[in-house]
Amino acid sequence: MTSEAYIWIWLPGDHEPVICGKLESENDMYSFFYGRSYLKRPNAIALDPRELPLQDGIFSPPFGETHSVIRDAAPDAWGRRVLAYKSGGRLLSELDYLLLAGRDRIGALDIRPESSGYTGTLPGQHALIEDLLNAAEKVENGEPLPESLGAALLHGSSVGGARPKSLLSDAEHKWIAKFSSATDHYPVVRSEYAAMWLAGKCGIKIPDIELKTILKKDVLLVKRFDRERVNDQWRRRFLISGLTALQLHETEAPMASYPELASFIRRSGKHYPADVKQLFRRMVFNILIGNTDDHARNHAFFWDGNHYTLTPAYDICPLLRVGQIANQAMIVGKDGRESTLRNALSQPEQFSMTAQEAQTVREELTGMIEERWDEAADLAGLTKKESEILRQATILSPACFY
Repeated sequence: MTSEAYIWIWLPGDHEPVICGKLESENDMYSFFYGRSYLKRPNAIALDPRELPLQDGIFSPPFGETHSVIRDAAPDAWGRRVLAYKSGGRLLSELDYLLLAGRDRIGALDIRPESSGYTGTLPGQHALIEDLLNAAEKVENGEPLPESLGAALLHGSSVGGARPKSLLSDAEHKWIAKFSSATDHYPVVRSEYAAMWLAGKCGIKIPDIELKTILKKDVLLVKRFDRERVNDQWRRRFLISGLTALQLHETEAPMASYPELASFIRRSGKHYPADVKQLFRRMVFNILIGNTDDHARNHAFFWDGNHYTLTPAYDICPLLRVGQIANQAMIVGKDGRESTLRNALSQPEQFSMTAQEAQTVREELTGMIEERWDEAADLAGLTKKESEILRQATILSPACFY
């Protein structure tokens, strides 16, 4: 079993990666230390100034197998499913998942077994979207994957989340492609497009999005905001998840809190109070459109070595309720995770707002969703019946206003 690996990093403004340190196995945990040459670099940054300060020494994770910021570079549920499928059922360690994930992974880190001669391009990196769709469908159905399709799907295995997806790239753009699933009992991909489009109209920063129909299946393309095209070369932007920002382990995800994320921005954010108010707007919107999958990994921050900046919003999708009562994935206010506007507006001071300012945001978002949901549904290609089901089940649910 692999017991060590090297961490490569794209430093802010650089086009090529350098090694910043090494992971080593220690009693089922992976300790980390910075390389001496990296520590001498004038532009070196700490991966995490709290858990991994930029200094000599061996750092052991406070919990779990790896440090949170390194775990952010690992695949989540869908990527792990792909890797496990390709391994033929072999038991994979956390380091195996880190090493086997595609090299174009989210953020500015890569984990490789080699300490020199980094190669970024692999087979499958420029696969056709039709091939990616076919490969994802075969994994879902448990069918054998041809080697060509396997390489294509592995390229995108580092993308987070539980639903089928992969990465697409061409000379000018890089996208995350999100696919419909055989288990969908309502048009999830189209619903997400509608919600994301509407979020943009509600003053929430979102990435560019496109909706496609390919091989009679819905595909949502989300432009990657962790990549920048500068002088015909790609730069990678360092990201951390909201879970890492809150210094929580995966098992502690239900303890994640919007007010605590706001506190993190207040302490370490580059754009305070603007990012705190943007976070509040995002929280209220999630409640109003029924996005209860707003866990801490569905929030992220850019890291430039000095400050953190809230990234654009992503993974915003209405989820059909079972009954009227619902909870958000993160703590909202004084009533915990309860999905109500009363709860969202219970602690405006935590978001650097007055009660009146919070109420104004609530009224603005409610009015915009009421006014433009039909337009959003139409742009997404939802039928009248599908749109109405979402309106009745989750969009502006009466329970939000209790």
